[in-house]
Amino acid sequence: MSAPVVIEAALNGINTVERNPNIPVTKESVGTDARRCLDAGASIVHAHNENYNLPLDEAVSAYVSVWGPLLEERPDTLWYPTLTGGLHWKDRYAHFAKIAEEVPLRLGMLDPGSTNLGSPDSDGLPVGGAYVNTYDEIRFAMNLFADLELGPSFAIYEPGFLRTVLAYHRAGRLPAGSMVKLYFGGEWGLTAKGQGVTFGLPPSEYALRAYVDMLDGTSLPWSVSVWGGDLMKTPVARLALEMGGHIHVGLEEHFDPDRKPTNVELVEQAVELCSSVGRPIATPSDALRVLFPSAGEGGGA
Repeated sequence: MSAPVVIEAALNGINTVERNPNIPVTKESVGTDARRCLDAGASIVHAHNENYNLPLDEAVSAYVSVWGPLLEERPDTLWYPTLTGGLHWKDRYAHFAKIAEEVPLRLGMLDPGSTNLGSPDSDGLPVGGAYVNTYDEIRFAMNLFADLELGPSFAIYEPGFLRTVLAYHRAGRLPAGSMVKLYFGGEWGLTAKGQGVTFGLPPSEYALRAYVDMLDGTSLPWSVSVWGGDLMKTPVARLALEMGGHIHVGLEEHFDPDRKPTNVELVEQAVELCSSVGRPIATPSDALRVLFPSAGEGGGA
């Protein structure tokens, strides 16, 4: 219970101000929100470019224009971008190496599996599409992050995603700095276009215990979040802290039709919960040691 809690703030994702007017979209608002979340207690910050489909060099330039000035002010900041909209899956990871040449970057991201994602139609039935990440793509990304010495942040939409991560763990092939992010499907689902069509396991005690049972014996750091709902209104947040986990919050995943918080407010709620449980908040340097325990602040694969 004395281990520091890594709080990650996911600022925007594919969401727009129509969903929540507090979602930062522009470069200026992302930079401002990131600083405020770090001041409030976040130790990792994740954000998307305003345009997901920018060509490679433009995507790199857009990220560097936001994070370069921030990292000059706060060189220990941990952050990572999302994938780009490249035509081939290898292209969607090409910006990581180029960004790392321009500004400090210690983390990457990888969705290690495939699942259906959608929303309800007029009859309440699921419509949408398949989100596909093949084993070949996963292997490519694992090797890329190991080569670049970037710790991959694994989004676990379904238990099968975690099984893939554990297979790499057993084989001794997980890149250093790996973190497992357990995504629970809230009532409103990933896109919050309606209720009742979601993904993955629900944010319940037994769903969390199932995941923690799968992770038993690995010592991999893990966090919890709820997509299409409010993490703090579920039993998952407090139980995760009591079980040694970490917290992932932000307007990328949060949705409440009756409440439109800011990213800072969500971080502050997480800090308050950590205090009530009796666990300290991780600084960015603490978070680096959580992710790279064998290398300390030096990190690396």
